[in-house]
Amino acid sequence: MRIIGGKYKGRVLHSPKGLPVRPTTDRTKEALFNILNNLLVWEETAVLDLFSGTGNISLECWSRGADKVVSVDRHPRCIQSIRQSMKALGIEEAVVIKRDVGKFLKQSPEAFGLVFMDPPYALDQQEAFAQTIQSQGWLRPDGLLVAEHSTHRDYSGLPGHEFSRVYGSSTLSFFRP
Repeated sequence: MRIIGGKYKGRVLHSPKGLPVRPTTDRTKEALFNILNNLLVWEETAVLDLFSGTGNISLECWSRGADKVVSVDRHPRCIQSIRQSMKALGIEEAVVIKRDVGKFLKQSPEAFGLVFMDPPYALDQQEAFAQTIQSQGWLRPDGLLVAEHSTHRDYSGLPGHEFSRVYGSSTLSFFRP
């Protein structure tokens, strides 16, 4: 995994083989952060990274100066990998939570400026999670939800959908509350 921008740009971090993840490709990640750099002020943005996997997106957000990043994943090896990567970069204020995202979203919400959601493509509750994030207070009034999903799913009919971009077999859909 390579960090593509910010103060850790160029750093390569290795995650264990065999993790049950589909990391965001460098091409998609670069496009995502080109868009986000025009929409966010990183130093004022708290980020919630759901289905964090390797921590790829969380690390990019830290690298760009995010105010706070909370990474959530249920797989113990993913959590261990994220914590190791954060430690290798000297990120001591990282919040890494081992929890099922569905259960996490049922707790009392905290408003974030950016929520990134990259669930397994086969997960049935994707659209429900996107709606919960928007309707239950997980986004600040000026916040942004970005969902990475299969191009076979269409999020354009969901409330708050602003636009989508397709990158190979992945689509990034952007929402405002």
